[in-house]
Amino acid sequence: MQTKRQTFAHVLVCSGCCCGRVDKGRPEVPVDWLKNTWKARKLQKQVQLTISGCLGPCDLVNVVCIGTEQDQIWLGGIIEREQFEQIVEWATSVAQASELLDLPDSLQAHQFSRFLSQPIMQVDEARA
Repeated sequence: MQTKRQTFAHVLVCSGCCCGRVDKGRPEVPVDWLKNTWKARKLQKQVQLTISGCLGPCDLVNVVCIGTEQDQIWLGGIIEREQFEQIVEWATSVAQASELLDLPDSLQAHQFSRFLSQPIMQVDEARA
């Protein structure tokens, strides 16, 4: 199956149970600013933006997942407005270049592994 709407990347920004919850003492996720800026720069056709419910893991507040054809890049601790601006600037550069570009080094420092690299041992194997 194929979609008519292919993009270079898909940016998912968590705004769920913890991320962006200033009422719980957490740093803000500038949702309205992100949506308005994405729309003003007409980025959606090249780099899709989705504001999501909880992406987990909640211990790394303000989580962003960037999905591409090759990879999923997970970022945590995106707590400064400047970091969200860097994501927008990266998406703008991708749209202008019409190709996937590396994230800035400053964002790569927030990258983490979301999934286990080793299989979880089954209960029967643990007893052996």
